[in-house]
Amino acid sequence: MTQRAMLCPRCRRLIGSSESSCSWCGASRPAAWWQSTAWIRGALDGDWMVRTIVTANIIFYILSLLLSARHGFSANPFSLLSPDKTSLLLLGATGTVPIDRFGRLWTLLSANYLHGGILHIFFNLMAMRQIAPWVNHEYGPNRMFTIYTLGGVCGFLVSYLAGVPFTIGASAAVCGLIGSLLYFGKSRGGAYGTAVYREVSGWVVGLVLFGLVMPGINNWGHGGGIIGGIILGRLLGYEDRRGETAIHRFLALLCAVATAGVLGWAAVSAIALWFGY
Repeated sequence: MTQRAMLCPRCRRLIGSSESSCSWCGASRPAAWWQSTAWIRGALDGDWMVRTIVTANIIFYILSLLLSARHGFSANPFSLLSPDKTSLLLLGATGTVPIDRFGRLWTLLSANYLHGGILHIFFNLMAMRQIAPWVNHEYGPNRMFTIYTLGGVCGFLVSYLAGVPFTIGASAAVCGLIGSLLYFGKSRGGAYGTAVYREVSGWVVGLVLFGLVMPGINNWGHGGGIIGGIILGRLLGYEDRRGETAIHRFLALLCAVATAGVLGWAAVSAIALWFGY
């Protein structure tokens, strides 16, 4: 069967029908799904991790709506289907109010899975679906999840230190992934590294401009996430330098256990408090 032109899974540029590898970054042309086990390996690599993160964000957004005291549509499109602050506080929103007043330090992690409206979660998950697979390819699934988790915590920690009273959203964690790609592009160098750095820098510029124009954007969280991602990228390394080790898998396991524990506790306690138990 004749091969068709396709997008490179690494750099997302076009691979011609007669090319066996990408002329831009050198990645091998993947075989068709019926000719390989790549579709099976998808369950074992970082694809499932990205899907799990996205699913957790959607579940907690729906839960926040169910717990919210008010429902319906708002005249403001950026407030469309927005949960109220009480439900978000119960589910783990972070900031100086939850941490200083209620001692909820764990919200630095849980806030990464909460959103304030349909457009809020849509834009964050759209960005995640573009960035996370890229980080997964360059760092591996374990390092990707560690960067996502700790990058988000770092972003909200900076936000807390800056005095932001109440904040939520996956954007701090996504910015952690962006920071790791900034480090990767600058560190790797060459044509591919330079292209990565240039493209991701465009994301950073867009974030800055968006934060200046739109009210209510947590620029401290974005900046802290990017800085955290750069530091984590340097500390953990990437695939071109060394493959994932047992230490990377252990760190990812710790992040997974902490995330599951925090989100589970937040959901159970929020439901119990809401119904008066």
